[in-house]
Amino acid sequence: MLDPVWLLVLLPLAAASGWFVAKRDDIRKQTPAEFNLPSAYFTGLNFLLNEQPDKAIEVFIKVLELDSETVEMHLTLGNLFRRRGEVERATRIHQNLIARPSLSESQRIQALYELAQDYFKAGLFDRAESLFQELVDIPAHAESALRYLSQLYEQEKEWNKAISVLRQSEKLIGKDQSNIIAQYYCEMAEQALSDKKTGTANDYIQHALEEDDQCTRAIILLGEVQYHDADYRAAVQTWRTIEQQDPQFLSEIIDKLLDAYRRLDDDQGLEKFLDESLRKLRNPKLLIAKVKELRSKHGDADAEEFLTDWLGDNPSITGFRYLMELRKTGKDKMTDRDRIIDNVLTNTINTNSGYICQQCGFSGRSMHWHCPGCKGWTTIKPINEAHPPAR
Repeated sequence: MLDPVWLLVLLPLAAASGWFVAKRDDIRKQTPAEFNLPSAYFTGLNFLLNEQPDKAIEVFIKVLELDSETVEMHLTLGNLFRRRGEVERATRIHQNLIARPSLSESQRIQALYELAQDYFKAGLFDRAESLFQELVDIPAHAESALRYLSQLYEQEKEWNKAISVLRQSEKLIGKDQSNIIAQYYCEMAEQALSDKKTGTANDYIQHALEEDDQCTRAIILLGEVQYHDADYRAAVQTWRTIEQQDPQFLSEIIDKLLDAYRRLDDDQGLEKFLDESLRKLRNPKLLIAKVKELRSKHGDADAEEFLTDWLGDNPSITGFRYLMELRKTGKDKMTDRDRIIDNVLTNTINTNSGYICQQCGFSGRSMHWHCPGCKGWTTIKPINEAHPPAR
């Protein structure tokens, strides 16, 4: 069966054939030397069908030297090679096109645009950047060029340049990009935090919140800065806002939030937080945190009693799994049947937890603010019993 890509290659030939049929009266009047174009195309097509693309490209390039009207066909061919993953061949076609002095200005611009995409796909970002920056000044390609530049700067982690590009894009298309710009500032804040520059990180976080005051990631990072600076009360207050704003992400900071309460010696505040939040959210991580607190302060018996009562009204696989954990150290030793149930519950929890992109369905065990699948920002959410994946 013929490769679908080569079926697409036939499209330019079909267009050319129609042109030649329409012009057949004129063609009959031409000299034999002027009638070399169709035979050359058939020769090139024959090379393609026989899996000899290099020879085909050579033929098509020679055709271009004979007639500049074949430019659109070459652009199509180069595009097809790039989509097929044969970026080097696509690049050769587009570079040869640009070298032709007979190209019109519009044809040259289109060839530059195709070549910029070749460089981008090949990872030659410096070359791609230079061409896309040139194309930003061309109205027909400005929006697309800016989109490619933002993707390029994201990959290069040049966040200030990425912000500048989105500012330009906002003016051009009138679409608010503040939520993505906030993510760029968060990226810089995370880097500053990893370098232990909390003051710099805080500045970036404030910029992020100026762009998007509902940016959950910025609020999480602000609490991180406060926690790092030993301002535990401020960290608690900051992180508690997530409970109202985006409770799905409360599980992301629950361990440090509880630790901040402990560092404040605020057992009463910790207990109140767990009781109120667990009652409202039914989050399994909160449930386990509550049971662990009871276990550490009052022992296994009280923890098991609370958990058993809770599960009677609020069935939870995670909760039941932890109940089995308590039984391992309690007076009732686990039987072989218990161990089988424990393994089943563990596998079920592992299968139905993690993170999933609401846009493309990408899933993983680690949190990504920038989806590795669809490249969307803030599209990934935690999944658990309280927040199952969307169907």
